[in-house]
Amino acid sequence: MTCRPDYTYEQQLFGRGALRVAGVDEVGRGPLAGPVTAAAVVFHHDRIPEGLNDSKALTKKRREALEPLIFAAAEVSIAHATVEEIDEINILRASHLAMERAIAGLGRVDHALIDGNMIPQNLATPATALIKGDALSASIAAASIVAKICRDRIMVELAQHYPGYGWETNAGYGCKSHMLALQNLGVTPHHRRSFKPVHKML
Repeated sequence: MTCRPDYTYEQQLFGRGALRVAGVDEVGRGPLAGPVTAAAVVFHHDRIPEGLNDSKALTKKRREALEPLIFAAAEVSIAHATVEEIDEINILRASHLAMERAIAGLGRVDHALIDGNMIPQNLATPATALIKGDALSASIAAASIVAKICRDRIMVELAQHYPGYGWETNAGYGCKSHMLALQNLGVTPHHRRSFKPVHKML
């Protein structure tokens, strides 16, 4: 039987006095192009949608079916770090910056559950890092779904302005067709120049 993320971690924090617990996740660390996107989600306790899971374990159709249910049942904040910020401060710090911005967008948060093994260093909120948190915590799973859908839409939009790189399907990841387009069409303003495959093209 496959385990699904649940509300156990959040409920433990409620038991310790926290009233607003946010699940936080980011997407877009690996791509060669586009921003890194983070989402923070605070659920209304009695309205957790069924079927939540790590966004990577769900089909696109299932993610899109869950998205309005998440927005109806939670406060959601989405934030980004730009390609320029990624190149300036590195992808890890940029992904943490996007998380910090997403949490700040919620106003008061008593505790944040962060997907991964690190807590962003400039986070003003008490936080717990959860490895594979998007498969453990309902709030983090919801954040992973919302962040992925948002970033995918950004890449589809960018693909309209920069056709040929396949961003509408590869989301900026360095697949074979994207690498071929980089060689043939060159580097765009939305490519991460600090990433080795792009840097080598310059």
